[in-house]
Amino acid sequence: MDANLPLSAASSLSSGNWPWLSLICLLPAAMAPVLMLLPGDSNDPRLPRSIALAVLLADLLLMVWVFSQRFDGSSSALQLVERVPWLPSLGLEWSLAADGLSAPLVVLSGLVTLLSVAASWNIHQKTRLYFALLLLQASAQALVFLSQDFLLFFLSWELELVPVYLLIAIWGGTQRQYAATKFILYTATASLLILLSGLALALSGDHFTLNLSELAARSPGGTFGLLCYLGFLIGFGVKLPMFPLHTWLPDAHGEANAPVSMLLAGVLLKMGGYALLRFNVQMLPEAHVQLAPALIVLGIVNIVYGALNAFAQDNVKRRIACSSVSHMGFVLLGIGAVDSLGLSGAMLQMISHGLIAAAMFFVTGVFYERTKTLSIPNMGGLAKVLPITFAFFLASSLASLALPGMSGFVSEITVFLGVTSNNAFTVPFRIIAVVLAAIGLVLTPMYLLSLCRRVFFGPRIPALAVVGDMKPRELVIGLCLLVPTLTIGFWPRIAIDFYEASTTALANDLARHSLVALGRLPALG
Repeated sequence: MDANLPLSAASSLSSGNWPWLSLICLLPAAMAPVLMLLPGDSNDPRLPRSIALAVLLADLLLMVWVFSQRFDGSSSALQLVERVPWLPSLGLEWSLAADGLSAPLVVLSGLVTLLSVAASWNIHQKTRLYFALLLLQASAQALVFLSQDFLLFFLSWELELVPVYLLIAIWGGTQRQYAATKFILYTATASLLILLSGLALALSGDHFTLNLSELAARSPGGTFGLLCYLGFLIGFGVKLPMFPLHTWLPDAHGEANAPVSMLLAGVLLKMGGYALLRFNVQMLPEAHVQLAPALIVLGIVNIVYGALNAFAQDNVKRRIACSSVSHMGFVLLGIGAVDSLGLSGAMLQMISHGLIAAAMFFVTGVFYERTKTLSIPNMGGLAKVLPITFAFFLASSLASLALPGMSGFVSEITVFLGVTSNNAFTVPFRIIAVVLAAIGLVLTPMYLLSLCRRVFFGPRIPALAVVGDMKPRELVIGLCLLVPTLTIGFWPRIAIDFYEASTTALANDLARHSLVALGRLPALG
């Protein structure tokens, strides 16, 4: 066995275990070419849609089984480790593993992707390509969360950009080319910073390595560590999205169809938060401790600016997109808190927002299919003709505005507690941070309930007087997103138990580096 293999790899491939993580990652991508080779009309959605649904359902069930039966949430170590030399000349390995940071997000991505396929019932253009891209996207997402080799991570990060670009550019709205081009320009430019920072870390030690565990063990500090940290922060901040790097998001959501918006909000934004935890916090703790106050400031700006910007939007999806900018600010706030409560809140906020935002975009797609408009001034009185749709949208809105009993409340209050309980910050700083961030809690009900009032109440638009309500298929999709939201709201341990050991280990490492910075401990290593 390789001497450099982490201790947690004792139960890896050499012990005869199945490569479960590889199966999870490769199953959807392996079926994508099959869809492209199907005979018959390329615009007939029935067969490719059924195959995509079956594959993603099997993949989700495999995820649930693996992480419920073979994953130990009480351990912060890497588990289910798989390491196979791929391109030794480049130092590239097929290296996969799961821990508390990745396991819940893999399951979230599997659920949201499956439901986005189920929501794509009215796709009748190039359907084989459409569903093949969704399968490819599912594999790329899982690889991003499970990769333990930097180059493999980077290739996966780049791979998931291609399906999203095509899904927006081909099946989007009237301004789809502009939105897709803006998306790819922002994310591709950010990727260059990620690559440069990652390679700099790989070359910084006694020997070249791309293994994430070995890179984390180096923990470089000083000016070099700060520069790498800033490179990662900007690169991953675009995907989060972080102000002022967020402007691609409203355009992408405004032009993408509802299933693609579900993926954007439910999964892609979480990649940015996950990568900040994996690279900025875990690999560069010294730099993170120094820049944590700046992250809190950026998080507050995200929260308040996103909420204020939502008021200016007369397009339903653009308003929800700005809401996502605001809510992802709580992830930055939790990461900047540098204690176990804050990091736990950041993880819970990613899981919660993934479910809630996917639900909101899905229900928006439901009434768009009926009304053929997303313009708020052109809608009204829909509650009488779409009562079930209204109920689902209102429930999603209440979850988004952090109503007690919903997952959004638990995650946001945990972030606030993380900021207030951290003695590393002065008392005035903590008070000011919490008060300013709380402005978002006040603004969110205002713009979301105002949206509900304008769309579903008021004078009924004559052209929208007779529309059909949600169908059984749509009810099932909505329930699959809202039931977990309520479950986590009343029983948050069901999610926290997956990642608590990992966030606690991260917080302990940050605390140790904080003490070193204050001179209370000798320098590490």
